[in-house]
Amino acid sequence: MEWLKKFMRGRYGQDEFSIALIALTLVTAIAVAFTRLPWLRLISLVPFGYYIFRILSRNIDARLRENRWFLGWWRPMAKWFADRFTMLKQSKTHRFFRCNGCGQMLRVPRGKGKIKITCPKCGASTVKKT
Repeated sequence: MEWLKKFMRGRYGQDEFSIALIALTLVTAIAVAFTRLPWLRLISLVPFGYYIFRILSRNIDARLRENRWFLGWWRPMAKWFADRFTMLKQSKTHRFFRCNGCGQMLRVPRGKGKIKITCPKCGASTVKKT
């Protein structure tokens, strides 16, 4: 294993963007298995090739910029999906409303009838049925 450590010294290695490239490779490989389209097999090799290029690259600054770009795009999308998943899990016990003033998501318990909801962020109040 010492030879591998020696080989990887000074190379970029793996990051979040590399993991996403591997996930994309797996998704396209599964699509190839179901559709049996030969051109899709070539497309599935592109993200894998770029993954290999990135982890073996010695240009660390460029790879960091690429990862920063990816995370700037990925994190808001991942947060949106995580929020929707949380709302789905809590939908039996809570209702979710958007504040009319600032757009903040507000969570209130179900089954309380009509209640006055005050936004903790901007202080706007509305009356909603839960």
